[in-house]
Amino acid sequence: MASFTKQMTVPQFEAMFSTDDACKSYLVSRRWPAGIRCPRCGNEKLAEISSKAFHWQCRACSATGYRFSVLVGTIFENTNVGLKTWFKVIYLMLTSKKGTSALQVQRMFGFGSYSTAHYMCHRIRAGLADPEFRKLMGIVEVDETYIGGKEKNKHEADRKHIGRGGVGKATVIGAVERRGNLVARVIERADTETLNAFIREAVSEKVSLIATDEHPGYRSLKKHRTVTHSAGQYVDGVVHTQTIDGFWSLLKRGIMGSYHKVSRKYLPLYVAEFEFRYNNRGNPDIFGAAIARC
Repeated sequence: MASFTKQMTVPQFEAMFSTDDACKSYLVSRRWPAGIRCPRCGNEKLAEISSKAFHWQCRACSATGYRFSVLVGTIFENTNVGLKTWFKVIYLMLTSKKGTSALQVQRMFGFGSYSTAHYMCHRIRAGLADPEFRKLMGIVEVDETYIGGKEKNKHEADRKHIGRGGVGKATVIGAVERRGNLVARVIERADTETLNAFIREAVSEKVSLIATDEHPGYRSLKKHRTVTHSAGQYVDGVVHTQTIDGFWSLLKRGIMGSYHKVSRKYLPLYVAEFEFRYNNRGNPDIFGAAIARC
């Protein structure tokens, strides 16, 4: 039987985060595990403001002192929605196998407008993005995929009538370390220059092997071997792209099963969400990791 990473249950969640203050205490511990610091200058010598819970003052920033709360500099700043509700939405998004749509969030939480749920979900996805990732090493698989409807299924007025395959679709490229983390990005085109720029950003020069399909844009890579999918070849010893193909399956099933339609404008946020979930698939405290990131 498949093994699953046990996550926090609903009763455990409700017991831990019964009030907004309980959520703020948890946010403090996750945001500043080594002690509270000024978000502007990093000063540790702070004065707690007794009249406002979870507020501090830093006199190192200015003569009058800079006042800040635990929410400053987070995705929860300047929001009218309580922190307990934010935490519930994050928990729901992380524990749903195929993700959770903003429309579902609106229905479950009774928000008066769809825009509130839409704003919250996208803000959470933006918070989950990791711009400071460790470059991938070992055996790394690289592949690209295309997100969007087929040209033949579109209305005649919306068809481009040029090319085939990925025409009219958004292009996503990904690199995954075997039994490790993944990096994925939305790109404008799958040409040699763009593909190689992504690989330089995501993959370490000390990589032992880069496995790809027969796409000509990968030909100039060093330590590179391919499998020819067009000829029915999918595995050649350790060379295959099945790991990254598995992630594409998760991403597309999420889009088709939960979101149904994703615009090119917001696609990078959905990719960031699924990348975070994949990289924390073995983390029993994925919720805590998300709060620390947000």
